[in-house]
Amino acid sequence: MALNEADTRARLIDPRLDAAGWGHEQLTREHYYRRDVQYTPGRIVLRGDRTHRKEGRKVDYLLRYAGFPIGVVEAKAEGEVAESGFEQVKGYARDLGVPFAYATNGHTVLEYDYFTRQSRELAAFPSPEDLWQRWLTNTGLAEVSNAALVADVRAMYDPAAAEARRRNPLLYPYCPASITGKEMRYFQEVAVTRVLERVLRGQRRILLTLATGTGKTFIAFQLVWKLLKSRWFYQRHPDHPARVLFLADRVVLRDQAYNVFAPFASDASDPRYRIEGAPVPTHFDLYFGIYQSLWSEDDAGQRLYATFPPDFFDLVIIDEAHRSGFGTWQEILQHFGGATHLGMTATPKRTDNVDTYAYFCKEEPEVWVDEEHPEQGKRQAAAFEYSLGQGIEDGFLATYKVHRVRTTVDKEGLQLRDALETGAEVEIPPGAEARDFYATPQFEREITLPDRTRALVDHLAGLLRRFGPMEKTMVFCVDTDHARLVARLLGDAFRTLGYDDYAVPIVAEEGEDARRWLRRFQDSDQKTPVVAVTAELLSTGVDVPACRNVVFMKTMASAVLFKQILGRGSRIDPATDKYWFRILDYTGATRLFDEWD
Repeated sequence: MALNEADTRARLIDPRLDAAGWGHEQLTREHYYRRDVQYTPGRIVLRGDRTHRKEGRKVDYLLRYAGFPIGVVEAKAEGEVAESGFEQVKGYARDLGVPFAYATNGHTVLEYDYFTRQSRELAAFPSPEDLWQRWLTNTGLAEVSNAALVADVRAMYDPAAAEARRRNPLLYPYCPASITGKEMRYFQEVAVTRVLERVLRGQRRILLTLATGTGKTFIAFQLVWKLLKSRWFYQRHPDHPARVLFLADRVVLRDQAYNVFAPFASDASDPRYRIEGAPVPTHFDLYFGIYQSLWSEDDAGQRLYATFPPDFFDLVIIDEAHRSGFGTWQEILQHFGGATHLGMTATPKRTDNVDTYAYFCKEEPEVWVDEEHPEQGKRQAAAFEYSLGQGIEDGFLATYKVHRVRTTVDKEGLQLRDALETGAEVEIPPGAEARDFYATPQFEREITLPDRTRALVDHLAGLLRRFGPMEKTMVFCVDTDHARLVARLLGDAFRTLGYDDYAVPIVAEEGEDARRWLRRFQDSDQKTPVVAVTAELLSTGVDVPACRNVVFMKTMASAVLFKQILGRGSRIDPATDKYWFRILDYTGATRLFDEWD
């Protein structure tokens, strides 16, 4: 009688993996297999206001060489043909970014090699050393003239071989969850691997494209952890200390990254330094700065970045590389041109992100935009992409519900003469030339309509009462004055709740008050502020996991900025039972959704 799948695994497949040198994780810390690896939690499905998760994706066996994921195995019952799991395991391997996929019923072993795109039937599973050698050869890294990358095919427990693996950043362990407080997600491992492959090949310009909320800064931290702890840069130039610059465009993003890199610090020392102005000490390993600080001039007219020697940094990481304008950060990067430059962005290539791709992807091979539609041509892709849509499908990001609302004046536009004749409150800013006709993109920019703003706030207040007036909400307005007005009107609408800071304007002009409000707003344990009203300040990088409502009271032209704002709501927050969020769109911003979402 043929064995069922569980018995097939225990009595037929496990022994064959053991014989090939893949010890069970519980028996060895070197090359091992892990059984029943669930790598996605499952998509969050919304029914009304209730959620449940679909079943997550899981592999029967994940093969790791010195901790490095390299192959997957799909098990079938003894009485089934191995081919019945072949396409399934190819999909798992594609997801996990591993090149070797195996389907087996305990007797037949089918292999698919993503490097050669060929399948073959094997008499036995390959050994860990065999797969690692094939991986090195096919990635081109076997030819890298560095002892750390030469696969040592001697006994797997040979101390010399173990030391060689520790000098290879690909094989150096991640900073463990016991220190970071979080496990590496499968796509984060793929992203780190893709970047390291390029670093080890000597590529100097690299781009990662991952949706907001998927942990780009954490990926950067783990990448730097592997590079510095394996002493990779020291191996390249022993007389030069290894140094990294993390470059952002806002203090809050710089400080968040500084905190994510905290595991590098110890009671004895802290290799991190926040650049705030000259002079900058030169004995640190990890520097965190913003463009504005590095661009500032001293009394002699010298910019701060120019006070560093051009070869001071080995790696420069550019956070939100799509945001700050190509001109400023390009000059800074040109000064450190010999370093490896890693850009991180939250949106794929489009017209408002073209400079980012042109700079970071020039060393990447061209690929088809869509293999089924060759007429769309080829482009140079990022080293790795992970979209908002994929994050939602996997279940790592919150799903969403869209409410689209338009006022009559937004639908039909505003004839200035008609508005004045009806006594509407209208204000044209000083210096602006009056138009006969205005549409939504001009509202609060070229013409101020307090009556419209009150109507939007009244409608929003009604929704918040229905949804729950204490749900964390972010409202994006046109400018500071617009944000202050909306915050005041919302505060008035909910004055009976008894909170002086129910709705607050978090804008740069509010200074320390805005920073204090933001810290409280980000804290899930703090009741107030409930509503944060802003213009640009909170559009990117600010983590507010409990945010349930994202409100657009400003028109959006940039898909990049739109996706960044969506990221304010896309994070899951089990502490407040938040697994989905609402998009309240008063200006047609959601037209910027595309196939990547």
